[in-house]
Amino acid sequence: MEKIDFSLNGKIALVTGASRGIGEAIATTLADYGALCILVSRKAEALQAVAKKIAARGGKAEAIPCNVGDLKQIEALFQQVKDRHGALHILVNNAVTNPYFGEMLGADEGAWNKTFDVNLKGPFFMIQHAAKLMMESGGGSVVNTSSINGVTPAPFQGMYSITKAGIICMTKAFAKELATKNIRVNALLPGLVETKFAKVLIETEAIYDYIIQRIPMGRHAQPSEMAGAVLYLVSEAASYTTGAILVVDGGALA
Repeated sequence: MEKIDFSLNGKIALVTGASRGIGEAIATTLADYGALCILVSRKAEALQAVAKKIAARGGKAEAIPCNVGDLKQIEALFQQVKDRHGALHILVNNAVTNPYFGEMLGADEGAWNKTFDVNLKGPFFMIQHAAKLMMESGGGSVVNTSSINGVTPAPFQGMYSITKAGIICMTKAFAKELATKNIRVNALLPGLVETKFAKVLIETEAIYDYIIQRIPMGRHAQPSEMAGAVLYLVSEAASYTTGAILVVDGGALA
């Protein structure tokens, strides 16, 4: 039996939502294992800061600002990747938004459109563009960041939860369609992770106590605890893994 290979040497990886939190942790880990990471989010300055951190660790990264809710910007992003590198091997769809926190009866169309543009429409067309480039590169791997809310909707996060359920279905659909093209598609389902995105959940005592009581491990996670799962999914160690829904939640869904 050969040694299990987690190396990403020679791979080009694109990570959205890479300016902080889970996305930054994933990009840093992929670069640690040899990938050249293309960091994507809306703000160039924040991306450059992450790129410098990765370089200080001996990794390779470059920043390309892009709003993944804008199809024209997505098209321009992949044109830049093709022009610069001529290949793509890994896509991590991690960018997310949740502009509305409250009962769904009070949500307006603007919040609906923004949530679905970034959380669902964007990842769909990111995969579409990425898959075409991966096919030219001999194949690749896609990881979509969903959430345990996609399985069990959380209070006051109804619209967000609906998009995360859609990501799970999208993952399975693309996995079936792209398997014959040597492209694997899997999903990561984090539980509560300490990020700016989840700040209100962690810092609001009543909400935090409600959540923690439902986590058997009795704590929330750090962004770095999501990165190892993604490393597995994009590496050759997961060569027979596609359409998988990998839950990393401290036992919340158990």
